[in-house]
Amino acid sequence: MNIREITEDVFYVGVNDRTTDRFENLWPLPYGVSYNSYIVKGSEKIALIDTVEIGTIRDYIRAIESQIGDAQIDYLVINHMEPDHSGGIPSILEHYPMAKLVGNRQTISMVKGYYHIEDDRFIEVGDGAELNLGNKNLKFYLTPMVHWPETMMTYVEEDCILFTGDALGTFGALNGGVIDTEMNTDWYWDEMYRYYSNIVGKYGRFVQKALAKVSGLDIKYVCSTHGPIWHENIGKALDIYNRLSQYESEPGVTIIYGSMYGNTAEVAEEIGRQLAARGVKNIKIHNASKSNMSYMISDAFRYEGLIVGSPTYSMQIFPPVEQFLIAMSTREIKNKVFATFSSFTWASAASGKMKEYAEKMKLDIVDSLDMKQSATQFTFEDAARLAENVVAVLTKR
Repeated sequence: MNIREITEDVFYVGVNDRTTDRFENLWPLPYGVSYNSYIVKGSEKIALIDTVEIGTIRDYIRAIESQIGDAQIDYLVINHMEPDHSGGIPSILEHYPMAKLVGNRQTISMVKGYYHIEDDRFIEVGDGAELNLGNKNLKFYLTPMVHWPETMMTYVEEDCILFTGDALGTFGALNGGVIDTEMNTDWYWDEMYRYYSNIVGKYGRFVQKALAKVSGLDIKYVCSTHGPIWHENIGKALDIYNRLSQYESEPGVTIIYGSMYGNTAEVAEEIGRQLAARGVKNIKIHNASKSNMSYMISDAFRYEGLIVGSPTYSMQIFPPVEQFLIAMSTREIKNKVFATFSSFTWASAASGKMKEYAEKMKLDIVDSLDMKQSATQFTFEDAARLAENVVAVLTKR
């Protein structure tokens, strides 16, 4: 059995990266990441779908040769130009000098800018264009801003395969198998939430347009550029991306707080206890000074309630908490049951500043709590009231 063969004459030739610490030099990769590339071998022509990050090029060339031997690649289809997928382009063109680059107008402009390739190497395609390989035909669907302006998808009707670029991708390297039927995929779902919220989160409306564009296709395999090939779990992967791109959430509450000396942290813990006492089971509490931004963003996207707490720091929001609010604002987060709590010693400012972020994000504040210096019995009563008001809105949904 060729573990890399998806369907007859369609092969996986991607590679794993278990060395890089942070994706985009930002997001942790505790389980590594895969850079996925594919070969479609027609009766007359061979197409390569996307390439890989430049540091993995030796393993990549070997993977290609293991599937096609000494045959030449005729077309390199570029679904996404981000360097973790396009870094291998110069090496591929050197190794396969007759190959033509296939991409849309935006793609071609970016390839020229990044890799300084001559005009005669390109074939420009538009939305709905087709490229014949003999007994297999490639059809292209432009899906801009998922999550770069040039992104597109490629469909092989004969095999019911959709190559989706970054869409429906996840963090996490592949551990032997490449198709979901060959592995236990349970742990990939949390990594999919994190990947979507960290990388794609801002572009929900464009993801919705892309999903609608390909919704009428007969799809038996979804081949993204990161993570497993989806076959038996296509429905689940589509459901997660569909819900997240509509800013729909799961039941639960995420609490993000900052604390210098433990007083604001005490309020965060009390709010968590009060939520649990009212039946909320999915509660994630993050100390913004310690938790990685990647996981805070993921949980904020995933769960319906979002409660943010901060001490007043130089008449501003505590910096790690403000960085989180900036990340939420950048991703245009929506549809959250939002509440705030804050603390101060001699002058309250964090509360008002968080209200400004709520207005910017167009989120109504369900309740807020402002504590002077340290917690009292009144503070705990306010925490119970805040939890009660948040739960009341959660229950209505």
